[in-house]
Amino acid sequence: MSQLTTHILDTSLGKPAEGVSVLLEMNHNGEWKNIASGITNSDGRIMDLLRADANLQTENYRLVFDTDAYFGKQNKKSFYPRITIEFTITDQSHYHVPLLLSPFGYSTYRGS
Repeated sequence: MSQLTTHILDTSLGKPAEGVSVLLEMNHNGEWKNIASGITNSDGRIMDLLRADANLQTENYRLVFDTDAYFGKQNKKSFYPRITIEFTITDQSHYHVPLLLSPFGYSTYRGS
């Protein structure tokens, strides 16, 4: 399993958000650099964003979720075309970043 995983629950439907494109970016010398990408599976998860043997450096990162395309496929309007979650990796432990999503709001937390 990847050191960093994510999943999305569409709270407006009460089910996982399948098919959402997600970018992982690292802040290097004040600039954001794309280092990985993935698409959520039928369970709304991305478990293999990084190779199983890859470890992220102690640094600031962000996940960028393309919610505009996701809601567009459902012919729904939404307020946030992209949702960006910034976080800091401080050690080599597993990091799980869930996103609870609706067309007009979202929340997140550090999961397990």
